Amino acid sequence: MYLQGARSHKMNLPYRSENGAYLIEMKLTDVRQLFNSLDPAPFIEKDLDRDAESYIVDSVRDFHLKTPLRLVIHLPSSATSESVQGIPDVIHNYFSYRAATVSRELKYTLREGRHALLIGVVFLFACITIRQLISLTWEGTFAEIVEEGVLISGWVAMWRPLQIFLYDWWPIRRRRRIYEKIREMPIDVRLIDAR
Repeated sequence: MYLQGARSHKMNLPYRSENGAYLIEMKLTDVRQLFNSLDPAPFIEKDLDRDAESYIVDSVRDFHLKTPLRLVIHLPSSATSESVQGIPDVIHNYFSYRAATVSRELKYTLREGRHALLIGVVFLFACITIRQLISLTWEGTFAEIVEEGVLISGWVAMWRPLQIFLYDWWPIRRRRRIYEKIREMPIDVRLIDAR
């Protein structure tokens, strides 16, 4: 598979623009290069080839999500019209499926975050209570060390929910938005003379 593009002067990216949209271009020698050869599903439900999917997703990542984009697939003029006509639907269906999968992943991650937060808060309050009991019953340096250790343990328990809510969820959401953009992106299949 040969992936091409000319440099854009404005963004210094390897993409041409046409009619106000940047072009993500793929030049293939055969329609089958676009799809996973091990997938036995009917044509309309086929999985994309891993390299093709990666190229499309990485190209969309190069742009702000509001930037108008168009996927252009160049095929030799010898390609059959039946396989060419279905390509946009196959790609849109595939990325619709990927967006739904990532939506479920995001939902699961946020649910895991809520559970971790509940556990962390309960444990933190238990540690604060234990610390207060230790300060009321024991005195001395050893008691202070245990008090601080218990308090630190309580705050460490808050690490996982904070990681989920501060860092883990937004890359998943970004990936979903990229898939949704590709699902809605116009796709052109252009036949070229193989010379």
